[in-house]
Amino acid sequence: MRPPARSLLRVHILDPSAGLSLCRQCTARQPRIQALSLSRLVPRRTATSVTLPRLSANYFLPNNLLDRVPGAAATQRHATIHNSNSKNKSKSKSKSLADAAVAATSLEDSASSTNAQETTTTTTSRVNADLPHRRRQEARRKAASDAAATAAASAASGSSAPVADGSSDAASTPPTPRPSDSDVLPSQDASSALTTMAASLPSRSLRRSFSAFLSLAKPRLTVLVVLTSMASYALYPVPSFLTPAVTESPSLSPLTLLFLTTGTALCSAAANSLNMLYEPATDARMSRTRNRPLVRNLVSRRGAVLFALATAAAGTAALYYGVNPTVAFLGAANIALYAGVYTPLKAVTVANTWVGALVGGIPPLMGWAAAAGESATGDGTWRELLLARDGGSLGGWVLAAFLFAWQFPHFMALSWSIRDEYRAAGLRMLAWTNPARNARVAVRYSVAFVPLCLGLCAAGVTEWSFALTSSPVNGWLIWQAVRFWRYDGHKGSARGLFWASVWHLPVVMVLALVQKKGMWSRVWRSIVGYGDDEDEWVEDELDEMPVVSPSSPKT
Repeated sequence: MRPPARSLLRVHILDPSAGLSLCRQCTARQPRIQALSLSRLVPRRTATSVTLPRLSANYFLPNNLLDRVPGAAATQRHATIHNSNSKNKSKSKSKSLADAAVAATSLEDSASSTNAQETTTTTTSRVNADLPHRRRQEARRKAASDAAATAAASAASGSSAPVADGSSDAASTPPTPRPSDSDVLPSQDASSALTTMAASLPSRSLRRSFSAFLSLAKPRLTVLVVLTSMASYALYPVPSFLTPAVTESPSLSPLTLLFLTTGTALCSAAANSLNMLYEPATDARMSRTRNRPLVRNLVSRRGAVLFALATAAAGTAALYYGVNPTVAFLGAANIALYAGVYTPLKAVTVANTWVGALVGGIPPLMGWAAAAGESATGDGTWRELLLARDGGSLGGWVLAAFLFAWQFPHFMALSWSIRDEYRAAGLRMLAWTNPARNARVAVRYSVAFVPLCLGLCAAGVTEWSFALTSSPVNGWLIWQAVRFWRYDGHKGSARGLFWASVWHLPVVMVLALVQKKGMWSRVWRSIVGYGDDEDEWVEDELDEMPVVSPSSPKT
């Protein structure tokens, strides 16, 4: 009879119908029985080559997989073993195990090699498919293939017959080349997820339109741009950070910060929309971009143009009236640089990467100029905000250089993983035109973060402790960039550099904000009241000074 559930005993694979039960712990100490337990799962010609550590995984498989024994002849032989074992119940446990081993050897000789091979293939595939991580991998592969097939079908149907309401149905296009699975970076971004969700909604629903236009704005990239401008705004060394009543210099205004974030987000959305409007045919050839709303006809070209113009006008106006004209000019210039220079250059020269990095360095300047306009003592022109004579604007340019340098290790790793798709789409990137230089550029700009962090300390933006605390993060990025250069992107080095760059930027920015120049000393003074006596002494001195009243005019 079969042992009860949750028991250490289980029916041995040699005789599922008999009462031959073996303890899992005992069989784990019997290498011969362990090898014979899998003899029905492994062909005879390969059973002798299986090593014991690999076979030990058999004892963690469910009984419903271990009990599958094919062949009617095997059942008859099992009955014979059962009868012989039932007559010898008084014998010791070791004797029974030895008899079972001998019987298993005779069964293996009489079994058909063809049936054993078929059973092995079927059972092994079922065992592998039942493993949890195999199920998750298969689900991810299926989801990725479904999304790629849907995007390709939408692109094909859109090129043959555009649909006004954004609906698109099946067609098929040849698959684009892609590198091996170990080198592919995650390609499902927020824009693609929103596009997939919008395609599943009714064609006239408001939620579908909102998701499609939000996908047009590239929300994740827009959030990154806004955060870099906010970090620069917060790092500006404004006097009286916590107690603005002490001095005449005002503190940072939440209303100005609101206009800065809103205007920057709208300008970024406009630039991204114009970028998608320029290259829908190129986006349709790449797995990373063929799920965009214009490729899938979820948004008409007219709607995309109106959305880009509206966001550009609203963003520039918010920056002009809510912040200052210098920031508004930088926002408008960034739209023109990204959509009018960087996007067309992608098909012409590899210098487009440097232009794109320049676009990424402008938002920190916008945040710095917005904060500088709050405490400007002169006329507040762009010269005072960005080129101050006392060197007060140096910190903004260092932050801009920081974001400029960060683009290279991040994009070089990303572009290397899809270099074949860039080549097929006709976009000139160093990843496929000159892979060796691509890796050298990533190393070069990763090393540049060390002097840039020192520059923030020297410019008075952060304390000197920031140079020490940022060293481990910079060293990690440099190490990953060197691996990327040494292995030419292989052996997971591209993926390592990509994720190192993803974590590097927020960690360094948080460290800079925590170690802002003089912030903790002002916090300490506001808590313990240090310096109140000096302020009272100054007030007393001012009260004791004689007040000279104007003399009355003579008549």
